[in-house]
Amino acid sequence: MRRLVTALAAIGLLLPAQAAMADDAPTTTRTYTTSDEVFANPERGFYHHTETHYKADNTGYVPLDVTTLRNFRTQENITQILRVFYLEKFASRDVIDKQYLDLVRADFRTARAAGVKVIVRFAYALPGAGWPPPTPYGDAPVARVLKHIQQLTPVLRQNADVIELVQSGFVGLWGEGYYTDHFSNPQDPSQVSDQNWADRKAVVMALLRALPKDRMIQVRTPYMKQRMLGVPTGTEGALSEDQAYDGSPVARVGHHNDCFLASPDDFGTYLSDPIELNKDFVAQDTNYVPEGGETCAVNSPRSDWESASAEMARLHFSFLNTDYNKDVLNTWGDNLTVAKQKLGYRFALTQSTVTTRRGKVEVNLQLRNDGWAAPYNPRQVQLIFQNEKHTFKVNVPADPRRWGAGTATTLNWKVAAPGVPGKYRVLLNLPDPLLSTRPEYSIRLANTGTWQPSTGYNDLGQIVTIG
Repeated sequence: MRRLVTALAAIGLLLPAQAAMADDAPTTTRTYTTSDEVFANPERGFYHHTETHYKADNTGYVPLDVTTLRNFRTQENITQILRVFYLEKFASRDVIDKQYLDLVRADFRTARAAGVKVIVRFAYALPGAGWPPPTPYGDAPVARVLKHIQQLTPVLRQNADVIELVQSGFVGLWGEGYYTDHFSNPQDPSQVSDQNWADRKAVVMALLRALPKDRMIQVRTPYMKQRMLGVPTGTEGALSEDQAYDGSPVARVGHHNDCFLASPDDFGTYLSDPIELNKDFVAQDTNYVPEGGETCAVNSPRSDWESASAEMARLHFSFLNTDYNKDVLNTWGDNLTVAKQKLGYRFALTQSTVTTRRGKVEVNLQLRNDGWAAPYNPRQVQLIFQNEKHTFKVNVPADPRRWGAGTATTLNWKVAAPGVPGKYRVLLNLPDPLLSTRPEYSIRLANTGTWQPSTGYNDLGQIVTIG
């Protein structure tokens, strides 16, 4: 064998393992400059509200427009939309038309082409004239809802790659679970019987079954999660680190607050006594499940920036409606830029150290999460070795969902060196597992001079020489 290697070396060839061992490079350490730029990153930040309808005569459906969605991303750095699919025609019918299902599928194709993600909600009814809204409200009974979820299941599963999450929907006006003909007393929606709660839970469980196990849903109030899944309020009832991402219902149900900051209890969002118990529950729970929503009404000083930002940080807000309520958002002034930076995750490298030794590349990374939340959907983590001729990808063990808000993380990996001799740049890739060839769905780090938009890689500014 020694003679064979000697002969190969004499004619300019080395076996890959020998090439990697031939030239150990010194250890290099680099520090990074943090950027305050607002840029697009998937599954976080502000979102645009979109909705579409379907009347009894098959009218009312307005498809998504790919140019509009691309402009959200390229001109506003907005990477997500809320899509409310209203099912007016089917509130009184068990079978959803194939034409409607095809329209929903087309919307997901449009979102994928535009490089955005979709927060999904299904609902049956909007309020009529006057307030409080008159009865009947127009939603569907539980048996029909369950049949509809079953018919929607193939569509949801086929398009899980661009579905960020699904809000529980279906029940009540706007799909928010309050003004409903079938899931509480229509004359007094605050009266919800044990059977009503059982029916609500049946809808939530059916929706969880309809989605892949790594996709989450959101419910409108923390009490809905507590009552339906049998957990107490306060910190003790919320998810622990050990429970997180285990695929159980409690680990897959998050929160959306669509009257954020509007009153002391956010117009009935928080029902505990004292209110802080529910907020403690959400604050702990949202370390591992998503929180987002929209502001609802000016309510100074609570809706002012100082209070709003403190609460978004405490409750780990990942997203917020940019379209509503403008009166509230306008009071934040220039602080809207801070919200654009802080909503969701914001990872920034602080230092890297790279060593090449005995055919292995050792990489140490230190990074911070300067955002208000962590990612809540799975992410791959890859080291990339790149030169003009070759790109090698190496999957490494790490879970960005565990890189919590306001925390620092140290990562250490030892991987095999590229098998082809040469000089390689070392990069970090955080792709979406279902969209790994689409750079717009990869996570960009908040550093200057590191982002490769054409690949979705983050350049560590490190060079290794192999062979």
